Amino acid sequence: MSSTSLALTFFLFFSFNPHFCSFTASAASDDVEITYGSVVKMMHEKTKFRLHSHDLPYGSGSGQQSVTGFPTVDDANSYWIVRPELGTSAKQGDPIVSTTIIRLQHMTTRKWLHSHSFESPLSGNQEVSCFGNDGKSDMGDHWRLIVEGAGKMWMKDQRVRLQHVDTGVYLHSHKKKYGMGQQEVCGVINKQSDNIWMAAEGVYFPVNKTKHST
Repeated sequence: MSSTSLALTFFLFFSFNPHFCSFTASAASDDVEITYGSVVKMMHEKTKFRLHSHDLPYGSGSGQQSVTGFPTVDDANSYWIVRPELGTSAKQGDPIVSTTIIRLQHMTTRKWLHSHSFESPLSGNQEVSCFGNDGKSDMGDHWRLIVEGAGKMWMKDQRVRLQHVDTGVYLHSHKKKYGMGQQEVCGVINKQSDNIWMAAEGVYFPVNKTKHST
């Protein structure tokens, strides 16, 4: 997808989605906080692949929509909307601190980053899939954000882990690839260097100042 087409996609998405009223463009500078409603690409630190999904089911396991690591930056199917966990009062623009439970919604297909007790296709670890839609989400979509290092707030380009709440596994990728050159994304029970991700490119909503000051 060209940069012009991608810009048009964002314009149409934010213009006609009532949950997105104002936003700031992706920033290359430091000290950008990740807030609810932001649209981000999650980069695997070790391999630099982006967390990716598209409307292609797994041929084994759950048969749900597949999740992979994508090798290039210019890919519209690697955008994820940062949403709060089910049943909270968190709002668009609220900042996110370490140990908060979040959900990631795939922007293109509207499904949720999900995990459950199926084996992943290549490594036999735990499968990570996309499941549900705007009106259908469950506890299997909950991930605990763990900020690595001294900081407490989730910042752009900061090292984080995502731990699946139901099963305890960490979102993981590695150099095992499918035939189309995309990496397997799975869940593993132990903390490893391949568990580290960063919010890289994206569209970041301004911080809700009222919430931030409380």
